Amino acid sequence: MSERNALQRRIRAWLVLFLVCLVLSGLTAFPLVTELHWANALVTDDWLRRVRDGLDRADSQYPFLLYGTDWLAFAHLVIAVFFYGVHRDPVRNVWIVEAGMAACAGIVPLALICGPVRGIPLGWSLIDISFGVFGIVPLLVLRRLIKRLEVLQEAEGGGYLAKAAPMMPEATAFMSRPLASVEFTE
Repeated sequence: MSERNALQRRIRAWLVLFLVCLVLSGLTAFPLVTELHWANALVTDDWLRRVRDGLDRADSQYPFLLYGTDWLAFAHLVIAVFFYGVHRDPVRNVWIVEAGMAACAGIVPLALICGPVRGIPLGWSLIDISFGVFGIVPLLVLRRLIKRLEVLQEAEGGGYLAKAAPMMPEATAFMSRPLASVEFTE
């Protein structure tokens, strides 16, 4: 097997791992009330009991509030769809991985700012933060592998610009010239 094929297989394996975790995380937002009842049956914790009581009350008196968590679940699934671009062309769509990394990093300030505002105990905010920390790991590995694939493709002459050259020869000729030789006009 060529190095390129091996890299592509590793990229797809890490991508599948990330997507499975993302989709499972999203799907668990649908049955929150049931999950909280299971969690309270397994663990005795004042906070979990309070959250269960709040969800039970919202579910019985204000079920429309739980619609927000349905949208949270849907958002996870929509984000997963965008990663299909990484599967199709990892080098060209590495920006999707980088956007995912930024989203994972954004979990930290969100949890640290909104958690106290909403009365979430610090320990539970740290659990929320762990989703970003654990989520960014496969994305970091993916980005590193994609960058290696990019170097390999460029060395083989099959990089992004080489693929684009037949479609826009003037642009690729312009982009391949040294900057000092480019004349700018007003």
